[in-house]
Amino acid sequence: MPIKTKISLVALTLTTLIGGCGVSSTPPSEPQSIENAVVIISESEKANALFETIFMDNVMASPISQTQLGIKKDYGKWDERGEVADAKELALTQAHLKQLKQIDVSKLDDQTSLSYGLLKQRLENEVADNRWRYYSYPVNQMYGGHSMLPSFLINQHQVGTVEDANAYISRLNGIPKYLKQLEESLEARAQHGIIAPKFVFPHVLSDSKNIITGAPFDSGKDSALWADIKRKVDGLEIDNSKKETLLKEAKHALISQVQPAYKKLVTYLTQLETQADTRDGVWKFPQGEEFYNNALARTTTTDLTADQIHQLGLDEVVRIHNEMRVIMKKVGFKGDLQAFFKFMREDKQFYYPATDEGRDAYLKDATALIDNMSSRLDEVFNVKPKAPMIVKRVEAFREKSAGKAFYNQSSPDGSRPGTYYANLYDMDAMPKYQMEALAYHEGTPGHHMQIAIAQELEGIPKFRKFGGYTAYIEGWGLYSEFFPKEMGLYSDPYSDFGRLAMELWRSCRLVVDTGIHAKKWTREESINYYVNNTPNAKSDAVKMVERHVVMPSQATAYKVGMLKILDLRAKAKQSLGEKFDIREFHTLVLKNGPLPLDVLEDQVDLWVSEKKRG
Repeated sequence: MPIKTKISLVALTLTTLIGGCGVSSTPPSEPQSIENAVVIISESEKANALFETIFMDNVMASPISQTQLGIKKDYGKWDERGEVADAKELALTQAHLKQLKQIDVSKLDDQTSLSYGLLKQRLENEVADNRWRYYSYPVNQMYGGHSMLPSFLINQHQVGTVEDANAYISRLNGIPKYLKQLEESLEARAQHGIIAPKFVFPHVLSDSKNIITGAPFDSGKDSALWADIKRKVDGLEIDNSKKETLLKEAKHALISQVQPAYKKLVTYLTQLETQADTRDGVWKFPQGEEFYNNALARTTTTDLTADQIHQLGLDEVVRIHNEMRVIMKKVGFKGDLQAFFKFMREDKQFYYPATDEGRDAYLKDATALIDNMSSRLDEVFNVKPKAPMIVKRVEAFREKSAGKAFYNQSSPDGSRPGTYYANLYDMDAMPKYQMEALAYHEGTPGHHMQIAIAQELEGIPKFRKFGGYTAYIEGWGLYSEFFPKEMGLYSDPYSDFGRLAMELWRSCRLVVDTGIHAKKWTREESINYYVNNTPNAKSDAVKMVERHVVMPSQATAYKVGMLKILDLRAKAKQSLGEKFDIREFHTLVLKNGPLPLDVLEDQVDLWVSEKKRG
């Protein structure tokens, strides 16, 4: 089934008036009805044109966003950042809100009305959240300008022409300005008492030094950036002399611009580290409690309090532990749950060797799992993404500090596939029994399917295709780990244990995130909670706690979102009985792009009502 049937806006509006939504099925005979339809079409067209303008205003203000969308207008530039850039962004958002007031909401069709409400809420939130603009860590072990620059050039900046190569070199030459603005942003936060905890700095310093390690910076093997530009230029169909010229210019930019800029950043971060302390929670910030409550609301798109989320996590941990005990008995393990955790954590049968061959085997097997799932999508979906997907190892320059797995979206035009990144630096943190759930979450039917389908949707504004709500996106990812079990997958009980282990991990996140930021848990308390309640390696626990610290509230999205999707599915199934079709439900969840959870609930309720009527 196509994602959305292409019909004219006039036909769509008249069909709505004729056939559904509680309106008489008798074709309109009164001229006034036709006039009303035309008014709705006109105002909806006006609104959608404005939505497009607002979206493109933001895209064209961001060379990075342009590249991500395949636009090459400012292909050789970086985004501006800092006080001036923040003020411009706020002014643009406020101007967009004023423009929205020109729209008569009462004259919009349903889909445009939904878009209007989503955009208005997003813009209002952005204005309201401007007061918290310093409440972040611009460099940390998870993300930041220091690691974004090389990662972006390697993974996003495509080189198909000489002009593209020159733009790459231009971006290399622009790195000093970007890192200077990054340093100014760090200093502005320091003046407000917001400095990352001490544990962050060794990670950031190491990553920054890695970027300027190797040729042409020293006599080692090629650095990540040098290897990348050499590979991309070599792929151009041009004379060797032109290739040599381009590489000479790139080498000069790396040595004369990139290396000094990163050395300067390292010097600044080393000094800033002396001001850092070991307090991890945002409770230490001015108005820290208010900031965290706001962050939870934005992340979960609910009104759940920190205490409610904390208790939800505790309850889920108990439930999952009980399900794990069932599997423990099924495989004949003698001992308690902690002993089973130790067995799963330490027995070598569950791990690939920490060799090149072992890592290649992991990538091959993960790809096979995704390929198998892709071959069975028709059982549970009426819609599939067009964009391809690949499985790839996290690059060496960032693998020590990066998360264990993540997804990079495909380009809208299909020139860049979606990528499931597996971090194979520590093979003891990537057990075989978790591979299946991890592949479903990051790849298919998880992030790749949801994000690629959203990008490919027709008839909705771009801000909905390319925007996101963490609880929806990560909730879908975690839900995508679950429902393959209903398809008969996870046939190996150890793999099913791995699925539960992944869900348990997300449940613990509810406990620990709120523990750190609302209940003043220490780093050690937080790490111990994971170690005592999950089978994961301690290295997993350390990385997760460090992630909680620098991304407050973000990790609560997964479980809150999953539980909401499951709850909506259960209610729909109970209400519809035999009329319930899992393929239609999944299509419904995906067909509008990312939504706040309360809006998703409205859409499911509407679908249920229409199914019962029809």
